[in-house]
Amino acid sequence: MEITTFNPQIVTKDAEAIATFFEELGFERRHNRENVGEYGVRGIRMKDANGFYLDISQPKGYDGPDATGIRMNVRDFDEAYDLLISSGFKNVYGDDSVKTESSKSAFLIAPSGFGINLIEHVRR
Repeated sequence: MEITTFNPQIVTKDAEAIATFFEELGFERRHNRENVGEYGVRGIRMKDANGFYLDISQPKGYDGPDATGIRMNVRDFDEAYDLLISSGFKNVYGDDSVKTESSKSAFLIAPSGFGINLIEHVRR
């Protein structure tokens, strides 16, 4: 399995407040996407001067507590997905994934409770 990106991710009901806080710490917004995929996720990608990345996600209608996880981009979604599922991870979308014209993703929860946002970007 080839991992291409690996960084923290925060899932929240208030992405703007979290992003503003991290801007105060020196992070800058790199991407700000609205209504990603059929689940309507807001996604903010941030980076600081040292090259550290942070992702902030706000799923439409999410009303739970802030949670942290890991964003993990891979070259082969199906290979990584099968490995995580066989290790006991559960997909929060059931057997579904979030598909856009440029990516495929799923948020998986480990048996111990941490989350991995698994993403494959479509290479053209």
